[in-house]
This record gives sequence, C-alpha cells and structure tokens, in this order.
Amino acid sequence: MSQLDVRFIPPRERHPMIFNMFDGLRPGHSFELINDHAPTPLYYQFLHERTGQFEWDYLEQGPELWRVRITRKANED
Repeated sequence: MSQLDVRFIPPRERHPMIFNMFDGLRPGHSFELINDHAPTPLYYQFLHERTGQFEWDYLEQGPELWRVRITRKANED
C-alpha cells in the first residue's frame, strides 16, 4: 500500500494532492494518508465530492500522528 505523508506539504496543496492520489487508484486499491492532525474536514470533503466511492479506515488517531487508509471502492455492477 502506498503512503502519502502530508505533514510537510503546504496546507493549500494537501487536499488537491490527496484527491489526485485517490483518483489514480484502481478500484479495490488503497493508500495510507499520514497527517499531523485529525483529517475530519478532508473526510467531509470526500463525503461530498466522492460520495459512495471510498472507504475510510483509521489506523492511528493522534494525538500527534494520524494515519488513515483510504480505499477506492470496487465498482458494483
């Protein structure tokens, strides 16, 4: 599984980078997001912009390090 550590990325560049990585995933594949704060706003952005397309699983929930596995759901026919 790929990792995307955004702790040292300028804040305005983080969400576009994360969505770009997600959009490049094949169905059923995941990446691990590493962040220095709770990614709650990002989660809500995913809910709004990628409704039904992702799974969100916390691997570690702070207080200093947050890790989330974001998976592109497999297409359901």
